[in-house]
Amino acid sequence: MNKDSILIAVVALVVGLLGGYLVFSISNAGKAQQQTSSIPAGAGSPVDYTQRIAQAEKIVAQDPKNVNAWISLGNDFFDTEQTQKAINAYGKALELQPNNANVLTDQGVMYRKIGWYDKALINFERANIVEPNHLQSLYNAGIVYSVDMKQPEKAIPYWERFLKIDSNSPTAIQIKTLMEQSRKGTAPKMK
Repeated sequence: MNKDSILIAVVALVVGLLGGYLVFSISNAGKAQQQTSSIPAGAGSPVDYTQRIAQAEKIVAQDPKNVNAWISLGNDFFDTEQTQKAINAYGKALELQPNNANVLTDQGVMYRKIGWYDKALINFERANIVEPNHLQSLYNAGIVYSVDMKQPEKAIPYWERFLKIDSNSPTAIQIKTLMEQSRKGTAPKMK
C-alpha cells in the first residue's frame, strides 16, 4: 500500500467518523426529550460500530424519515466497509434530502469502490451543482477519471477547480503530484 492509498484511507476514516459524530450530536440535541435512546458516539471500535449500527437501524425502523439516522447508518457502513449497505442507507438519506453534497459524495465514493464509476461521477457532479466549492467531490471526480477510467485529461479541470479553492492542504499537494504525473503521461497509482 503506497502513501497515497494510506492518505485516502485515513482521510475517508476521519471524515466518516467526524461526520457521523457531528450529525448525531446535532440531531440528538433537539430530540433528547422525544427519544430516550440515542446512538452512542464511540471511538470507532468494532463493538461501537455494531452497537451504533443496531441502534440506527432501530431508529430508522421506527422513524423512516429520520435523515440523520440514515446518514449515520451510511457513515458507519462506509467506515466498516459494508459498501452496498452504505449505498442503500445514503440512498434513503438522499430520498429525504436530495441536495446534501456530503451524502452525494460519500455515496459516490462507495459507487467507486464497487466499480460503478459512471454512478460515482453523477453523484460528484450533483454534489458540485448543489455546492460548487465542494472540495471532496472535486477531488473524487478527478480520481475516478484519472485512476479508474484512465482519462487523466478529464481529471485536470476538477483538480484545477480544487486548487483554486485550496492550494496548500495535504490533499492539494497530492493533487499537484497527480496532475504532474498525468501531464507527463505517467498513470497515477492509487487504489
